Amino acid sequence: MTMLTVAEARAKARTRLRSSMSTWATQPTPTAVEIALHPPTEKQVLDDQRAAMDWAASWREIAAPGADDSTAENLHDAESPHGPIIDWTERSWARVGRQQIPLRLRLRTPDAVARFVGGDEARQWRRLRERTKTIRSRFDDQDPAISATVEDTGGEADNDRIVDPIGPAIKAHAKRILGLGQAEFDTLLSVVAWLRDHPVGTLRPRQLPIRGVDSKWFETHRSLVTALLTAAGRPEAVDVLDAQPRMRMRILDPDLMPSGLGDITAPAPQLSQLTIAPRLVFVFENLESVLAMPDWADAVAVHGSGYAVDNVARLAWAHRARVIYWGDLDSHGFAILSRLRTHLPHVESTLMDEGTLTAHRDLWVQEPKPHRGEFSGLSGTEARALARLRAEGDVRLEQERIPWDTALERLTASAGEPTTSASEPAAPTGEQG
Repeated sequence: MTMLTVAEARAKARTRLRSSMSTWATQPTPTAVEIALHPPTEKQVLDDQRAAMDWAASWREIAAPGADDSTAENLHDAESPHGPIIDWTERSWARVGRQQIPLRLRLRTPDAVARFVGGDEARQWRRLRERTKTIRSRFDDQDPAISATVEDTGGEADNDRIVDPIGPAIKAHAKRILGLGQAEFDTLLSVVAWLRDHPVGTLRPRQLPIRGVDSKWFETHRSLVTALLTAAGRPEAVDVLDAQPRMRMRILDPDLMPSGLGDITAPAPQLSQLTIAPRLVFVFENLESVLAMPDWADAVAVHGSGYAVDNVARLAWAHRARVIYWGDLDSHGFAILSRLRTHLPHVESTLMDEGTLTAHRDLWVQEPKPHRGEFSGLSGTEARALARLRAEGDVRLEQERIPWDTALERLTASAGEPTTSASEPAAPTGEQG
């Protein structure tokens, strides 16, 4: 086996630091990392004595007190728990004689791992470590060394429970915590502290007395705020975040309309409670397409509102209907379709194929910020269309640019005949909610 170089050992330690950082930041006891150095055999020494000597010397330098490593800090004090330790062994070889050989690298604490690794990973570790301490100091009344232990509540193993609510919350959201700028992190702490200490009642996000915080801020940071408030013992305080999203829909079949209402805007839970059972649910990205739809037997049309399309899955009656999705022919359109299918796997798409894309080449525009991810659940037809629009240079065909007659013809072919002609779209009847 090849002798492990200092650079290779750093690569191994770097991988371990990346994968274990969130665990190490939230546990009270130090974690040791041991890396075998794979010392040479006598034959390997004889084959290249200079290489073996240089290898041993490189590890002797790492172990030497006062030596500099990649972080340019004095990190190698053997008395310090944060310095690297090299375990040596003596080999007695017939043709080489007695030799002191480095056998194993031991890094006794996460700080020791970070200092040995250096670079961005070490800076990330220090940031996460310090932010974990800050969060605990603000929202955890117990000492972390105590709160992360197992508490025996009754002598039975089944009754043991973990008393550290903060640690799991930080661990689950470590990447997001690391990604916050300092100002964002300070704002996060202020928001969680305010919501923990004040009754929210019927406050909306817009009413919170914290500079720079609004509904968009909560959209971005909702999961982290929720986790920290729950860990701080105030799960009910997240009610302020639960502004029920409003959706717009049109009931295309007059026979399904409740009290004659055909154009309704209301929170998703209220729409879900409508006593309707449509056979067909159209979900369109573009509101104008929803408004242009003609009467259609046993059908409704719902405005998907981009990535808020998750709300369609909150409509109980949609789960029992045939669902047809029509979005923009661009990378985000397919991302939204894939997202909707995680909730409603039976969703069909229309006008999202390669033929539709190429037939409207003159209507293409450039997609400003294409989505580079891979999307699960796309059909072969959809995947080919996505590949084509990327191959053409990240183009997009917006839904509203497709001529309405063409679109309605394809919708009819996909879903069946509407009850009125394309020239007679049903007029909106007003809003509710």
